[in-house]
Amino acid sequence: MKVLVIGGGAREHALCRSLSLDPDVTALHCAPGNAGIAEVAEVHPVDALDGAAVAELAVSLDAGLVVVGPEAPLVAGVADAVRERGIPVFGPSAEAALLEGSKAFAKDVMAAANVPTARAYVCTTPAEIDEALDAFGAPYVVKDDGLAAGKGVVVTSDLAAARAHALACEQVVIEEFLDGPEVSLFAVTDGETVVPLQPAQDFKRALDGDEGPNTGGMGAYSPLPWADPKLVDEVLRTVLQPTVDELRRRGTSFSGLLYAGLAITSRGVRVIEFNARFGDPETQVVLARLKTPLAGLLLAAATGTLAAVPPLRWSEGAAVTVVVASHNYPGTPRTGDVIEGLAEAAELDSAYVLHAGTKCDEEGRVVSAGGRVLSVTATGPDLAAARTRAYEAVSRIRLAGSHHRTDIAAKVAASA
Repeated sequence: MKVLVIGGGAREHALCRSLSLDPDVTALHCAPGNAGIAEVAEVHPVDALDGAAVAELAVSLDAGLVVVGPEAPLVAGVADAVRERGIPVFGPSAEAALLEGSKAFAKDVMAAANVPTARAYVCTTPAEIDEALDAFGAPYVVKDDGLAAGKGVVVTSDLAAARAHALACEQVVIEEFLDGPEVSLFAVTDGETVVPLQPAQDFKRALDGDEGPNTGGMGAYSPLPWADPKLVDEVLRTVLQPTVDELRRRGTSFSGLLYAGLAITSRGVRVIEFNARFGDPETQVVLARLKTPLAGLLLAAATGTLAAVPPLRWSEGAAVTVVVASHNYPGTPRTGDVIEGLAEAAELDSAYVLHAGTKCDEEGRVVSAGGRVLSVTATGPDLAAARTRAYEAVSRIRLAGSHHRTDIAAKVAASA
């Protein structure tokens, strides 16, 4: 089977890496890709947001499956454009992708499906914003209704900062603060059958100790030894299946990857948000542990045959990923710096480097091209071993001005 992956970040590199190991994949392509993806797939300089161009590329390659990675192309209808050409696509329609594209839409779906989530107000005027902030009090949780590349959420005890963020949004969702640890749970679905993957936890803040501004994610680990063994079954029953059923009831069937961001609160599991695609950096650790060949699973979701797929197989070990970010990320990151030590990091056992914001310059050197530059991933028999291997690989990479968190999975590895 020929597979075309759309996107060019660490998530897509992780997808391409897993697909390249699948014996059923005869050819692997990616558009637009990045410097790392080019080592495992043929890359094509196609705009990921241009549905017509992506569909034309898929046809020209005779692709048997197209996997749309990022949220922006999904919300833009790229999956629809490919489906119209008769090619199986892993990724929801533009209408269904509103589950991520509009937090207000997601809240409406959850209310109709009786999915547990935070109480919230959808606001469009300064008066509504002030009323909502006053009703919930600090800490304030303010979310841009639309896509914001992981930077649209502000959680703060500073009323002025919360109000400023809310006023900068065309439409904003203000909701109650949810206590407790956060968990990411992915599920593959064909619009009826829902197959959950293994949970992961990511680290959103830029600095050690969960300090600093929110980012798109600075690292992740899986499995979660502290989580209730019944968590996945509970979330499938109370969150994932009801949401998929409600969207189908509305005539907006969701086929692809449904990502539930969860808070394990003192009152039980609550949904923080939904995403309509694999999450970054959690994908890196979840796929590192998946033993079931990936292509067949994604194709089954794309063709409505997921119910026939055997139970997924998982590694008994653990995986940890650490993000190496550019100077000044998540502000205005500096780009164009040469990345050295990639080959040295790749020499380590059970560790590998996934590229996010990279490209090759005119001299053929790999340089930084975004805020989150690399996602250094390692596996091991337990979290402590995986963590040690990941940080050993990070230590071999040299990128001027870069920074990374040193505490990814530290607490849970020490207590496991």
